Amino acid sequence: MSKKHPIIAITGSSGAGTTTVKRAFEHIFRRGQIQPVIVEGDSFHRFNRATMREAMKKAETAGNRNFSHFGPEANLFDEIEKLFKTYGETGVGQKRYYLHSDGEAAEHNSRLNTSLKAGEFTPWENIPAGTDLMFYEGLHGGVVDAKSGADAAQWVDLLVGVVPIVNLEWIQKIHRDTAERGYSAEAVVDTILRRMYDYVHYITPQFSRTHVNFQRVPVVDTSNPFIARDIPTPDESLVVIHFSRPKKVDFPYLLSMIQGSFMSRPSTIVVPGAKMGFAMEIILTPMIYELLENKKKA
Repeated sequence: MSKKHPIIAITGSSGAGTTTVKRAFEHIFRRGQIQPVIVEGDSFHRFNRATMREAMKKAETAGNRNFSHFGPEANLFDEIEKLFKTYGETGVGQKRYYLHSDGEAAEHNSRLNTSLKAGEFTPWENIPAGTDLMFYEGLHGGVVDAKSGADAAQWVDLLVGVVPIVNLEWIQKIHRDTAERGYSAEAVVDTILRRMYDYVHYITPQFSRTHVNFQRVPVVDTSNPFIARDIPTPDESLVVIHFSRPKKVDFPYLLSMIQGSFMSRPSTIVVPGAKMGFAMEIILTPMIYELLENKKKA
């Protein structure tokens, strides 16, 4: 952890609500005139899209049915830790981008004078000096891997978990991958099953290391996520927000500011799903400002 060069990491698996998270942080950074360096978790995958397919086939041929984007074999956990440590100590480091689409490829090709395609990585680039903080968003912001010794979580100043309950997560993934990526429902279910070992061992443990967790819980029937016709809307959901250090939280203020909220435990507040973005902003803004105040004093 670093007072001089703070690091914020948002960790959560696919479909966790990253759009809401990004928008909340954009608002906080803009209002506070904060200049972050933004790091995308996908940039630390070990393989590009084509070589990942090959690696997956090779693993399956060898009898490994658990090879996935969630685990250490497909990611550079040591490089995530290296970047967090380097930035925390010096305020600089290196980053790259994973190109998800043709549009992203065109944008970065224009900037870098390259001819990269969707599914590939840009070259590593130096992070400019003088940023206020690092903002990481991805799968492994709080990852710890006993096998390799990688421990990214130890360098993070504010670790935030964003995760729907697992049935909702599966519904969102099935709908997204079939509607936007052209996969069959059967193929998506196969991916969910293949990822389960890594999900249990590398994704969920991170949520015990976070400072704040935002967990979206539907209040409609999701008992069979594999036949759900639609994704529960924010109005059909609640968000359970847990704090690891509740003594530092002004719960009466939050309850007065977020209409329809209530406390379910001394460390937990529950808010309407449609209020998730607003709740993030009023909860996380003072935490971020505290990091920046400590930065000035360092």
